[in-house]
Amino acid sequence: MLLSKDGDQTKIIAGGTALVIMLKNRLISPSVLLSLGGLNDLRYIRHQPGTGLRIGGLVTIREAETSSLLRDKQPTLAETFGKVGNVRVRNAATVGGNLSEADYASDPPSILVALRAKVKAYSVKGEREIPLAEFFQGFYETALAPDEILTELIVPDLNPGSRSIYLKYVSRSSEDRPCVGMAAVLETESDGSCKELRLVAGAVTETPQSFESAGAMACGKRLTDPLIEEIAEACSSGVEPFSDLRGSAWYRKQIIRVMARRAIQQAMAGQ
Repeated sequence: MLLSKDGDQTKIIAGGTALVIMLKNRLISPSVLLSLGGLNDLRYIRHQPGTGLRIGGLVTIREAETSSLLRDKQPTLAETFGKVGNVRVRNAATVGGNLSEADYASDPPSILVALRAKVKAYSVKGEREIPLAEFFQGFYETALAPDEILTELIVPDLNPGSRSIYLKYVSRSSEDRPCVGMAAVLETESDGSCKELRLVAGAVTETPQSFESAGAMACGKRLTDPLIEEIAEACSSGVEPFSDLRGSAWYRKQIIRVMARRAIQQAMAGQ
């Protein structure tokens, strides 16, 4: 009800790892802080056959990282959660908060887009599902309406014969956010040819960058070294990254090429 009355002046706080920094730096000055800490119904990780993993919005990053169920069903996603910041941050930050912040350099979004995950958003008007490919709208902007909160993350099971990988390249400290993150989901036929390839880069543009050309180039073919190089080059030339303290646009283009190649190779090897 508070959000529906004055959503623009009310900010939600869950783990607080991002919001508190914004408050201290006077980037935001809401009239009301609405804590979700007491909503224990949003703290769960379960698996539903035919749907996949269902992760409540208030599950901490650390809980997701260490969950035996998540490690069994989506080991790459569990490993990706383990690459967020440091363990102190992961013990406080929540899955829902991480996604709702829409930080362009966050680790989980790119692998989640590659996995075709979606989120549930809830308001007094009802509930709806939003594919993560449509959820991120720009720098720190999402498809959430002012009166909505993110209540659940849904991650579909991988098809048989599929493998996933997330690689993180940092140009500064080991705990830093990525200069480039690269996620890959590869599904192969019984003869070893590529049935589907999804590559998604993070920290290079405002939102996770999906490389549709990669899938088109790989579909129905064996992923030979020359073809992988061709795909990696297409990824590099097909995006215009921005520059920031972690790397220039030119530098990011070179890293995208390298990371795309490595992601495909490691997904093929099942690593």
